[in-house]
Amino acid sequence: MGYGPLTMCTKTTQMNRLNQLFNEKNNNLLSIYYTAGYPTLNATLDIAEALEKAGADFLEVGFPYSDPVADGPTIQHSSQQALDNGMTLNLLFEQLADLRKRITIPILLMGYVNPIVQYGVERFCKKAAGVGVDGVIVPDLPMYEYESMYALFFKDNNLSNIFLVTPQTSPERIRKIDALSNSFIYLLSSSSITGGSLNVSANIEEYYQRVKDMQLNNPTIIGFGITDKASFSKACEYANGAIVGSKFVKLLGEENYLEKIPKFIQSIR
Repeated sequence: MGYGPLTMCTKTTQMNRLNQLFNEKNNNLLSIYYTAGYPTLNATLDIAEALEKAGADFLEVGFPYSDPVADGPTIQHSSQQALDNGMTLNLLFEQLADLRKRITIPILLMGYVNPIVQYGVERFCKKAAGVGVDGVIVPDLPMYEYESMYALFFKDNNLSNIFLVTPQTSPERIRKIDALSNSFIYLLSSSSITGGSLNVSANIEEYYQRVKDMQLNNPTIIGFGITDKASFSKACEYANGAIVGSKFVKLLGEENYLEKIPKFIQSIR
């Protein structure tokens, strides 16, 4: 990929953990997504700690929302269960107060723009940075809105905003996203909801190759449909790593899930 140490820290006053991770390791990166407050309200940090010990490179902690339009049934269920358990942004930030006493790998928050706007974007960014969060993924935050209204809040708090690219995203928009990014770009394996299988058809492989050939300044991570070693390895042929979401959230619905996390990570690697 066409990035380097100078490129990756030009837009922040200092490197955050994500930048450091990509400087130190630029391939076969494994990220895991799960929903805060699921399966039980206070499990968030226990799961993060277990994932770090098992070998995950960075984590995406979802904050639940009542209308998760980009998510499939598995993550929708976890989101609703977390809400029923009592999870809120306020409570999540309280839980994350001890984050950096227990976790050293990069942590991103992932969710929808509505709860962030209701909470207050500047307040959200300050709180996230204050507990040691490194970046945010907000799939339904328009790029122009981020650039014109919120970018300064992210920059001032040394938070990376992660943009999403789909097979339908134009090269011009990808270049724009690359220019606005300072960490990595999230490549969706399809435009469908989460929880499907990685599509390795000729069209999708052409899309992966097309993005790879653009030699973007920022690394890329593939998400949606990564479920096993084969799909993880395939994604890593074209990107710097991949994200496992729905498959892991399903594991959290099982008994003794914390004990099963090391074997789960081994099955992906």
